[in-house]
Amino acid sequence: MTSTEFGSGGNAMLSFVSLGVFLALVFLAATTGAFFQPGQWYAGLNKPSWTPPNWLFPVAWTVLYTMIAVAGWKVWQAEGLRAALVVWGIALAFNMAWSWIMFGRQEIGLALIDLILLWVAIVAFIVLAWPVSRTAVYLFVPYFFWVSFAGALNFAVWRLNP
Repeated sequence: MTSTEFGSGGNAMLSFVSLGVFLALVFLAATTGAFFQPGQWYAGLNKPSWTPPNWLFPVAWTVLYTMIAVAGWKVWQAEGLRAALVVWGIALAFNMAWSWIMFGRQEIGLALIDLILLWVAIVAFIVLAWPVSRTAVYLFVPYFFWVSFAGALNFAVWRLNP
């Protein structure tokens, strides 16, 4: 059976198992945020006045990671492993790397470069997924805006801490 057959009701159980795989992949990627936390180093940095409170980040990312997983799953259901899903995986890798670069290595500028690459991958996914699954695209739009905001914040922190 192909992934498309799973999505069209061919085997609902396998469809839900595949969703579980996407959720597991995304939440595995999210664990870098648990291993590389802001800590005292980040607390001591100069930040812009519009920096969100710390409690907002895990809440926002939990919602976004769920949406990222479902978006990838929807594309997989529609066309299997093709360009859009490859770009989805690349975006997930850039996402995963950011916490390690920013908080693990404490490289603000390099983290900004990673975020720019993530942003490009998100835009590429949206473009590639548009003809495949509009639902996947709509699920990625909040991710696009959050990463745009995160990029602005990363840039501001980089500028304020030469």
